[in-house]
Amino acid sequence: METLLLHQWEIFIALEVMATISLLLFLVFRYAFTRRRVSFMFLGLFFALLLLEVILAIGLYKATGEISTFTFVIGIFILYAATFGISDFRKLDRFIKKWVGKWKGVDLLTEIDKERMERAKDPKVISRNSLLWWLGHLAVFLILQTYFWLAYGKQDEGLMYFLTDWSWFRAETPGKGPFTSDMVSSISQLWILIFAIDTIVSWSYILFPGKD
Repeated sequence: METLLLHQWEIFIALEVMATISLLLFLVFRYAFTRRRVSFMFLGLFFALLLLEVILAIGLYKATGEISTFTFVIGIFILYAATFGISDFRKLDRFIKKWVGKWKGVDLLTEIDKERMERAKDPKVISRNSLLWWLGHLAVFLILQTYFWLAYGKQDEGLMYFLTDWSWFRAETPGKGPFTSDMVSSISQLWILIFAIDTIVSWSYILFPGKD
């Protein structure tokens, strides 16, 4: 367990890299080499690696007794894989079909694939999907930030104090944030920054999805 605590980030990155490679190999062997049995082996490896990430997060939580930045990040990755990751995988699947089809000189895309690829270029679809993504991000952001405040917030100073004075956001001194836990403060600040960037990007697609 001491080794896991010392090298947790390196192990997590290695698992993510191997999971990504496994997913790509699943698609390549499925379409480029038509080796379905081999491809499903790589798909099984992908899910096994995700399971290892979950086991790693649970083990570290039991060892430390607290939700660290590491376990939080793994939770976000697993949540993504179970939600938006499915949609992104379907896009990747269609991309690999198109790429392999051009390479082999055959059309691997189904009519449904072609229809979805064309629909994805529709400005209305782009705008709607961007809005749904942003609303989903907003909901998760508000729910977890509320949980952080209720569980770790400095209730004596009050929430409005930190919402009206953002000097704590730039402070380098630990303990200046709205939370009693420095780890939670770091997560909250990072997520606020990510949410702000995502808001700018998402609304650029919502308001200006393009003409084609």
